[in-house]
Amino acid sequence: MPTKPAGTLYRGREGMWSWVGHRITGVVIFFFLLVHVLDTSLVRVSPEAYTAVIGTYKNPLMALGETGLVAAIVFHAFNGLRIIAVDFWKKGAKYQRQMLWTVLGLWVVVMVGFSIRHLSLAFGGH
Repeated sequence: MPTKPAGTLYRGREGMWSWVGHRITGVVIFFFLLVHVLDTSLVRVSPEAYTAVIGTYKNPLMALGETGLVAAIVFHAFNGLRIIAVDFWKKGAKYQRQMLWTVLGLWVVVMVGFSIRHLSLAFGGH
């Protein structure tokens, strides 16, 4: 019967998926920041173009994109704190799975609260 190789921490379990999620959210945040810098720099080139681009962002469907962006930022931030704890806390590796479930629980609580408020403003107009 095959056994698990010694010295591995993740091997396809929660830790690996948090690693994948952390990398994906990092890339999403990077591309958002790139687009943000580019569209903001339009104000120096052509104020009319800047106003037109900003006008497209006031579409209620963009609120869904903003919600996804905030979800990526919140997960990346909470998971980053978990990674710091795993790296610098003596017992971090032992409790990394429990910390991930805590991160996910906090993420859900924050995102439910944010999503209700943000989407009601975007689609309700108040």
